[in-house]
Amino acid sequence: MFQAQSLLAFYHSYCLPLAIVLAQKIEDPDILGQMQDAWHNFIESGQVWALSIGIFFGYIFKSLTSY
Repeated sequence: MFQAQSLLAFYHSYCLPLAIVLAQKIEDPDILGQMQDAWHNFIESGQVWALSIGIFFGYIFKSLTSY
């Protein structure tokens, strides 16, 4: 009986969420096109500058606080 309970627990904790993810309906299967659109939006919206400035100041802060 213990083995059946552990098998059921394994199914509910691992297999069921995986089955839910795999059973999704994909509206637009063009993954590379979606990645390209996201990259162009990242560049055009100026978020790349925010990332660059954050990395720069983070590195400066790390350098000033480490010995």
